[in-house]
Amino acid sequence: MNTLTIKNLSKTYENDVIALNDINLEITNGMFGLLGANGAGKSSLMKTIATLQEPTSGSITFNSVDIINQPDEIRKHLGYLPQEFGVYPKVSAEKLLDHLAVLKGILNRKERKEQVTALLQQVNLYQHRKKSVATFSGGMRQRFGIAQALLGNPQVIIVDEPTAGLDPEESNRFLNLLSEIGENVIVILSTHIVEDVLNLCPNMAILSHGKIISEGNPTSLIETIEGKVWSKIIEKSALEAYKESYQVISTKLISGKTQIRVLSESLPEEGFKSIAPNLEDYYFATLSAEKTKTLVVQ
Repeated sequence: MNTLTIKNLSKTYENDVIALNDINLEITNGMFGLLGANGAGKSSLMKTIATLQEPTSGSITFNSVDIINQPDEIRKHLGYLPQEFGVYPKVSAEKLLDHLAVLKGILNRKERKEQVTALLQQVNLYQHRKKSVATFSGGMRQRFGIAQALLGNPQVIIVDEPTAGLDPEESNRFLNLLSEIGENVIVILSTHIVEDVLNLCPNMAILSHGKIISEGNPTSLIETIEGKVWSKIIEKSALEAYKESYQVISTKLISGKTQIRVLSESLPEEGFKSIAPNLEDYYFATLSAEKTKTLVVQ
């Protein structure tokens, strides 16, 4: 069993922007979802775990080894698919993966060929191995990206916003692949797509303004707001008044009118219906509570 332990981790950039603020997490084998809006600090955390940048303070250990002071201890066990995965034009998938395998230290030619072939088959790209990666669709590029992340049999795999820009079919195919991989290693899935976390991750954390504001099993977290989410269709012009009176956690346009979802211990007013909460409700409710707390503190 692999264990990644993050304690009191903070990162402040030179322009005094606080990207990470006292992060504490313990992650073991399986898929771990890191959920947050763009700018929440997810990429900063991923880069720090991947030893691409040093934290201002705090520690990260992998299987009890301090990887801030000994970065090679995580690098040799790490697969990383960043948000922007660049590709070389006019290079076939097979040749590019072979080149990346060399860079990862797989120097035995026979071993390298076997691993490249196996990975291209695993990500369903073997039939396209002679094609230039530059001609691949977005989903194919992401699958190639996960193939390169799996070189060297890593024990920790980090994927940053992997389904952004993919169509639903490609997204499902990619997420199913991640799920299979994540059974015996640590896979950290960084995303702002709530459904991806709910479908794949037995454990998750919500990141906002560089802080962990909630952590746990998605289903258990949803249960904490059971019976507290209410829905009503209103005129768009009335939205601001409802926001002033109630804790509106989300809004959606339906047939020209606005559906609001409100968090309340009891029926807010006549016309509201009690609805079964989902992870998106919990996510927005948590962000709303954090925003209110921040405004009160200020």
